[in-house]
Amino acid sequence: MPAGKYRYELRRGGELIAIEEEMFGAGFMRGVRHTPDGLNRHEVEARLDAGGFIAAVAVRYSRGPFKRSASYEASGDLIRGHLIAAGGREEVSSKLGRMHEVDADLMLCKALIIAHVRARGQVRWIGRVATIDPNTLVASSPKQTYRRRDEAGRLWIFEPRMGDAEEFELDEAGRVVRRRARDAAETTLVSFVAAAA
Repeated sequence: MPAGKYRYELRRGGELIAIEEEMFGAGFMRGVRHTPDGLNRHEVEARLDAGGFIAAVAVRYSRGPFKRSASYEASGDLIRGHLIAAGGREEVSSKLGRMHEVDADLMLCKALIIAHVRARGQVRWIGRVATIDPNTLVASSPKQTYRRRDEAGRLWIFEPRMGDAEEFELDEAGRVVRRRARDAAETTLVSFVAAAA
């Protein structure tokens, strides 16, 4: 996946719902999704291991006066961390799947999983993904499916659960340029600035 700055816009029925501004580089990924008015924010900072998998991640959200944060570290077969909300701190953990994939609910998280599947030469992958819920910031490990839809490998279907599907479109460089969800929401890459060599 190319290193650089990504900007995505999420629209439903033509209306701008959210903006994602993200950065991907050697050993890290970070980004923020916010509403156009800036009142609601979902922030992610992740450290990647030598294989390009998320090894540690910090997640925060703010919705008006409400704030919550969590941090996790992948170790062995588990992803462990703590959740901070309303002045309290709670220890949380969840199983990691066999491939140690982590999804903190940013476009680049799913793009990274697709990049790993493509790098292994697979046309279909089913496995557990340590998924951090954007509403609670609690990690769980649902089984998910990623499958190639076309011969060129530019269209991918993501199935977070049975009966639900999203389509991802990649460009020739492997960047996700469009995501179409079942609820008619569409996320589009509106700008990309490559990292300095």
